[in-house]
Amino acid sequence: MKIIIASKNKGKLTEFQQLATGTKLEFIPIPEEKLEIPEESGSTFRENALIKAKFVSEYFSLPALADDSGLEVDALNGNPGIYSARYSSQKTDQANCEKLLENMRGLNKKERSARFRCCLLGYNQGKIVSSEGTLEGEIAVDFRGEKGFGYDPIFLLPKLGLHLAELDKDEKNKISHRSEAFKEINDKLHSLFN
Repeated sequence: MKIIIASKNKGKLTEFQQLATGTKLEFIPIPEEKLEIPEESGSTFRENALIKAKFVSEYFSLPALADDSGLEVDALNGNPGIYSARYSSQKTDQANCEKLLENMRGLNKKERSARFRCCLLGYNQGKIVSSEGTLEGEIAVDFRGEKGFGYDPIFLLPKLGLHLAELDKDEKNKISHRSEAFKEINDKLHSLFN
């Protein structure tokens, strides 16, 4: 069962393909490089996921799965939240992380709690299925690790004493917010084909 991933983020596509191992699902990339996905104009992760999934599904006449996820920092009132990918003016992973660390300068360990939140939404011919997942942690004071993407190098997992970017893909996929959401939506995705 082919489902197109409504994202040009190759890191997300790879994660979904790994999560789908052993299932009947086959996640495929957007076939056309020039396709412009609409702006994420929603006020929630779910609204943004729906915008992307509906557009891509209708454009290609295939079931689509969209992920809208981000980092919520308690000391920053849940920001960057839905603006995580475009938090800095440069909109790069490095610049986003640097801006976040600058905005949290001087905060003590108790004030650094944060979580990754993911909303997955599948869409096909008006049918919608969705799920959410979270991964609790803290914002570190420095970068560590070469694996992962986004805020992974500054996201500390206190129980492991490691930054998310220090985990192998298999380890990350066992605990990630995306993995948690995927486990919940996995069986629901089959209903998009009926």
